[in-house]
Amino acid sequence: MQRPLAGLTARNLATELTAGVTLIAIAIPLNIGYAQIAGLPATAGLYALIVPTIVYALVVSSRQLVASPDAAAAALVASSIGGLAAAGSEDYATLALAQAIICGVMFVLLSVFKLGFLANFLSKPILIGFVGGLALDIMVSQIAKMLGVKIDSGGEFVDKVGGLISGLGTTNLWSLAISAASVAVLLLGKRFLRAVPWALVVLVLTTVFVVVADLDDAGVDVLGAVPAGPPTPTWPVLDWTTWLALIPSAIALTLVTTAEGLLVSRSYSEKHRYPFHANRDLMAFGLANVAAGAQGSFSVGSSTSRTAAMDQAGSRTQLPSLVLAVGTLLLLLFGTALLADIPSPAIGAVVGVAIIPLLGFRDFADLWRKDRFEFVIGAVCFLVTLFVGAIPGIVVAFTLALINLAKRAANPAIDVLEASGDPGESLLEGAPVGRTTAPGVIVIRLAAPLFFANGSVFTAAVKSAVSSADAAAGGPVRDVVIDMEAVTDIDVTGAEEFEALKSWLARNDVALSFSRMRDPARLRLVQLGLLDDERIFVTNRAAIAALTGGSE
Repeated sequence: MQRPLAGLTARNLATELTAGVTLIAIAIPLNIGYAQIAGLPATAGLYALIVPTIVYALVVSSRQLVASPDAAAAALVASSIGGLAAAGSEDYATLALAQAIICGVMFVLLSVFKLGFLANFLSKPILIGFVGGLALDIMVSQIAKMLGVKIDSGGEFVDKVGGLISGLGTTNLWSLAISAASVAVLLLGKRFLRAVPWALVVLVLTTVFVVVADLDDAGVDVLGAVPAGPPTPTWPVLDWTTWLALIPSAIALTLVTTAEGLLVSRSYSEKHRYPFHANRDLMAFGLANVAAGAQGSFSVGSSTSRTAAMDQAGSRTQLPSLVLAVGTLLLLLFGTALLADIPSPAIGAVVGVAIIPLLGFRDFADLWRKDRFEFVIGAVCFLVTLFVGAIPGIVVAFTLALINLAKRAANPAIDVLEASGDPGESLLEGAPVGRTTAPGVIVIRLAAPLFFANGSVFTAAVKSAVSSADAAAGGPVRDVVIDMEAVTDIDVTGAEEFEALKSWLARNDVALSFSRMRDPARLRLVQLGLLDDERIFVTNRAAIAALTGGSE
């Protein structure tokens, strides 16, 4: 079993500690903003950086993935809990804790039963659309905060946009100035001096400016008092119907985090050549989320941006996450007074700039160039998430994923092979072309498992190939050989279609044989009653030689 903090040595200790300081500067201001997005106090964002972060760092197999609440998760928390309790209330915070615990249990179950593959249904177009819809919803709230306009941040997207437009006349000019300056510093700094923690710089400078100029009295909103002290153990007490009501949103959070977290974790493990264990990573997410719910925080996911920042800083271990936990704890113990005067417009600017990449403009343009159908999938998921809600968005996402899968599976490659028997060089253009592999023999290959979505397609293709060849010159087809190399499985519906095909071939005096059959496929054919006295050949060339009387 991999030891905690794998990869840490005396040679890279200084680099890892420095990266940890950088992570503190990045994570603390962002988590304060993400807590506000979720409708929770700043402490909820900061608590997530202590016990959950420590638990995750010591359990996970990934040496680099940073676990933390992120913008998309915060928005999903707000949209799913907002209908059950008022944002900022004690009941609302209790629901957020319970939701995190349910997510944790689901992660643990995924790990124990090795079900992480379910997240593969969230393909890239679906993730782009789902996260993009959440990001645009967040952006409206942050723009309102940057302008000093009061809107219902827990409302529907259309209502928030309407509130923002109708409230433009109440824009606070000082808030607008602080926001504009903050955005300029963040964007220019990111472009020219990426190593500097500009989010921290912006919050420090704007806080000093607000205090010196006494802008609190001029209508500029500030964060307000943050309770001092470490997180304390707690447990949400709810009736069972409320726990059940939180399950759909917890499923959405779990699946999105699983898909994104495992993808990022695997990519960095491949990049730097260290082991990747998906089930252990899922267990780490599970324990971290239970820890979050048991000490006053909310759902913890993966942070792609912070992971990338740590990679650029030279970090190759989880030590920076432990440094972050210690730094956040010291802040809560001795420095919360420094947070009270942070201006809300600056927080809005930091979060707004951070989520710009999540809007997915470039990703949508890339999808449009590569595959219009997948672009439509992403766009539909985006619109449903934005205008209907996050939970319907994830349902639509799965539905679209299944439709996309069925669309592709229902039209597999079905090829008649040339007599060379080499599938890489001998494909004729489609099965029903009126040509045979050899005189009286057709070798046909299905490049997919045989199941309900393509069974009738394959049967029709074989019949068409035989009928077309019979109508062409060269005599009738006497033998059909099914190349089974790519047929890894057959379901009951596919078996029924195949049985009908066998009967049709027998009625037309065409013998059926198989080639290149894998042992699992052979066992499956026997189990389904599809393998009688048909001949099975090791290669296509052997089949052609035996059926035409030639030599291989």
